[in-house]
Amino acid sequence: MRWALVKVSLAVTTMVVLAFAVPLGLVIRELARDRAFSNAEREAAAVAPALSITTDREQLERVVASAGSDSGMAVHIPAGDGQEALELGRQRAADEDIAAVRRLGRASTTGVVGGSTLLQPVALSTGEIAVVEVYVPESEVTGGVGTAWAVLAAVGVALILGSVAVADRLGVRMVRPAKRLVEGAHELGEGKLGARVPEEGPTELRLAAVAFNSMADQVVQLLANERELAADLSHRLRTPLTVLRLNTASLGEGPAADQTRTAVEQLEREVDTIIRTAREAKPQTAAAGPGAGCDAAEVVRERMAFWSALAEDEGRKWRVAGADRPVRIPVARADLAAALDALLGNVFRHTPEGTAFAVDVHNGEDAVIVLVSDAGPGIPDPEAAMARGRGSGSDGSTGLGLDIVRRLAESTGGDVRIGSSVLGGTEVRIWLQLGGRAPVSRGHRQLRRRRPGRLAAAFKQH
Repeated sequence: MRWALVKVSLAVTTMVVLAFAVPLGLVIRELARDRAFSNAEREAAAVAPALSITTDREQLERVVASAGSDSGMAVHIPAGDGQEALELGRQRAADEDIAAVRRLGRASTTGVVGGSTLLQPVALSTGEIAVVEVYVPESEVTGGVGTAWAVLAAVGVALILGSVAVADRLGVRMVRPAKRLVEGAHELGEGKLGARVPEEGPTELRLAAVAFNSMADQVVQLLANERELAADLSHRLRTPLTVLRLNTASLGEGPAADQTRTAVEQLEREVDTIIRTAREAKPQTAAAGPGAGCDAAEVVRERMAFWSALAEDEGRKWRVAGADRPVRIPVARADLAAALDALLGNVFRHTPEGTAFAVDVHNGEDAVIVLVSDAGPGIPDPEAAMARGRGSGSDGSTGLGLDIVRRLAESTGGDVRIGSSVLGGTEVRIWLQLGGRAPVSRGHRQLRRRRPGRLAAAFKQH
């Protein structure tokens, strides 16, 4: 918008300047020409009275000299009544031009080398017609025209620059509120619910800022209502969870009873976490700091230890690779644990008993990839599975598991892909970016090149 205003102002001002400057320049040139020939006419008129009285050479030479134009004036007196033709001064005009003026009896101008001449007829006492020739050099005709044109050009350029500067200032006044509106929209889209726009600038942009701030207030209110609703719904789960916890006390001892009690305790912790998160007055909108996040390797080991008991009951071989050293990632521990539980739960739910599975952690310079693979029948349509994970649940699946995983990866600038694993079944790849939100393709490709050999070798050792 700013540059558009500048261009429009530049075009309009240039056209106006040209419309006035070009005719004015031509007028100035014509005025200079008229001034030069008017001076020549005055000089010729100064000689005319003497010619009407006498034709004596000496007297005429003194008259021409007194006129101050002896070098640029010539007098042509024809012969008549016993008097010879008389020529005073340097003749520059052609003989036929002089004869034409004498015959017609009126003044005229003609071009000569270096300028022009004014031919003025004068009647003599003898009845003959003499011609006074006044030379007007080109420098006198154009004198001052160049300077006037330079002044006009300077004034025109100053007007153009001034209009551009004014248009630029007006453009800044209009663009600045628009930029603030765009920045506020981006901030609100990134989750910064406190983003507001100053209500200033032109009327239209001021109304847009008022509408944006009103919309932001409504979004904050709607999110607050949603958080309260989520907290209330989660709070209602505490009663059945309490019953489950009391019932687990009567299960006695054994691996199944311990696993059930552990699951109920974890479910209670998750419900408490949901309630606390939902009722936070200020949701987290900034990126995680250097000390935030968790150790992905530790979380993987912990969740595999939990699922290993069920894997042994169903005769499943399992393997963990890459979790033997710390791997820091910028996500919360509970979020990564929920994503791993969702993927491992899908393995147990959608593959036959005895199907092997593995979790592999790859740590790169700027990204971490977590692979959950199995040796099951695979997923015939990965795109449909990802679409179901985005909320269009079907075929008996709510799609919440993949949605949890997807949101976890996208919160770091990464993504989730479903493909074929080296075990022959499904592979779900979680790409977690470490240093920002821009895609990191090079490190991603390097990690994928190292994956097949490492995972296959891990299962050979099992």
